[in-house]
Amino acid sequence: MITTTRFDQLTVEIYESNRLLGIAAAAVFANLVTQAVAAQGETAVILATGNSQLTFIDALHEHPDIPWQHISIFHMDEYLGMSASHPASFYGFMKTRLEAAFHPKTLYGIQGDAPDYAAEMTRYTELLRQHQPVLTVMGIGENGHLAFNDPPADFHTDALIHVVTLDDVCRRQQVGEGHFGTLDDVPRQALSLTIPALLNTKHVLTLAPESRKAKIVRAVLHDPVSENCPASILRTQPHARLLLDRESAALSL
Repeated sequence: MITTTRFDQLTVEIYESNRLLGIAAAAVFANLVTQAVAAQGETAVILATGNSQLTFIDALHEHPDIPWQHISIFHMDEYLGMSASHPASFYGFMKTRLEAAFHPKTLYGIQGDAPDYAAEMTRYTELLRQHQPVLTVMGIGENGHLAFNDPPADFHTDALIHVVTLDDVCRRQQVGEGHFGTLDDVPRQALSLTIPALLNTKHVLTLAPESRKAKIVRAVLHDPVSENCPASILRTQPHARLLLDRESAALSL
């Protein structure tokens, strides 16, 4: 680690590289879930997809003692109308990169192609309330979104999951990361956990590496906390940690 500091109530850790950030995040994850399983017998977590999570997921392989058989996984979002077999499906990503690799107790997927979206949101809400995840690990979008809560985000909704309309910055990011060929290919709506759902865990770990995140990281840390920059809400969360690498922190310190 290069340094650690605080912005309001948020702890910010800066690492030399994305790889080292991922290693640190995996170590924190392993420690927290192992403690939770030891205390409760089982636990649940909310995990993200996206390129910012790749070094973290890779580093989890270095922790063979993680008690995956006692850990249930939730994820954050899925495109409306998309099946898990689609190459850009987030549920599909979780099945391939996490379920097949680590064999958790359960992977609770959001069914983007469910025929009744209201019923799907009710189902997922009930699962979240039943399992009470203890840890959220997520990223920050280039527009400051958390999950698919694009600006302006609702910081105070009572819902745990909702239908969202994706803005063009978010949709272009999906093309830039290689998930779709063109902007027209990116769905315009998705199911997403809400901001309160993401933050209503005992621990929140946010990973935001790479130079393309430097501008939004500066806004998150230095601009007023606002629904126009959804990730700025992290500065009000004493149980949250933001992990950056040298490139993403370049404009902020």
